[in-house]
Amino acid sequence: MEKIYRILALNPGSTSTKVAVYENTTRVFETEVFHDMAQAEAQGLSIDDIAFRRSQIMEMLLKEGIKLESMDAVVGRGGFMKPVAGGIYAVNEAMIDDVSHHARYQHPSNLGVPLASEIAHKYGIPAFTVDPVVVDELDDIARISGVPGIERRSVLHALNIRAVARLIAQQLGKPYNELNLIVVHMGGGISVSVHKKGRMVDVSNALLGMGPFSPQRSGALPIGDLVDLSYKYFSEGKGIPEMRKLLTKQSGLLGYLGTNDGLEIERRMEAGDKKVELVYKAMAYQTAKEIGAMATVVGGKLDAIVLTGGLARSTYLQDWIKEHCGFLAPFYFIPGQEEMATMARNAYEVLSGQIKAREY
Repeated sequence: MEKIYRILALNPGSTSTKVAVYENTTRVFETEVFHDMAQAEAQGLSIDDIAFRRSQIMEMLLKEGIKLESMDAVVGRGGFMKPVAGGIYAVNEAMIDDVSHHARYQHPSNLGVPLASEIAHKYGIPAFTVDPVVVDELDDIARISGVPGIERRSVLHALNIRAVARLIAQQLGKPYNELNLIVVHMGGGISVSVHKKGRMVDVSNALLGMGPFSPQRSGALPIGDLVDLSYKYFSEGKGIPEMRKLLTKQSGLLGYLGTNDGLEIERRMEAGDKKVELVYKAMAYQTAKEIGAMATVVGGKLDAIVLTGGLARSTYLQDWIKEHCGFLAPFYFIPGQEEMATMARNAYEVLSGQIKAREY
């Protein structure tokens, strides 16, 4: 009889944490814990406070009758540690220190590793992370920016993108490492990645300064105007944190339309709002242009183009993007995210001896 391993998976967001329990690769429980930020502020805690989130998660699991002492492993989403190759990693002190104190960007994904580690330590079980946002498999030529001292970086929704790439490989009946794919994750940020025989050899930086604009991020910008805007900000006594907030949290659809809710945007568009339609189409247009650029990396020899993430549910965006670049390869749509199942599957494969976790 097959041994049953119980695995807790954690995926932190800005104001909530997705929590799931798996028995081997079968999900037996999943929910989203929305953190009481008013209570946090009253206690003098920040949104990033690990102990606060941990206590709310453990309280929820207790109410649901889920015993943490029955778990065999905890796996959390990985954030801005040092760049690594793809795969599953055992959490260690160096990883916790890097993501907690030396992260290049502040992002909710930075909470996954320390959160998983604290719970795992309490119950004497291993903690893992899988395909963090800094998975780096870029070809050397893709790193050159045009300005010495500035290097193009690999920052993307690697966890979901890799999972979706493997799903498409299964659908096509071919090994992942024999395919050329473009996979686009469309969420709060938009990641466009090209996969060459099993490696993500080029990507658009989904967080800052590259690729298409997204629901709340600016994407690539005219550099002269950005310099002028920076000068204006600094002359007004604002600094780099304010600039980063503008470009990563207050731009894109939110900046133009006052909302990043795709359903609301489509309702306004269907009611005849031409500005909304133009901006929404522009996001699709820029995404299609980035897909076209990535196609050149493999000489146009593509097996499939895949759209995933929450916005991949939009038939408007599907149609507009396909209209511009559908000639490149067959299109596939896998809306939503495969992140929780992918984390759990990797942890199960380690626990059952099928693979070994990498060392950070």
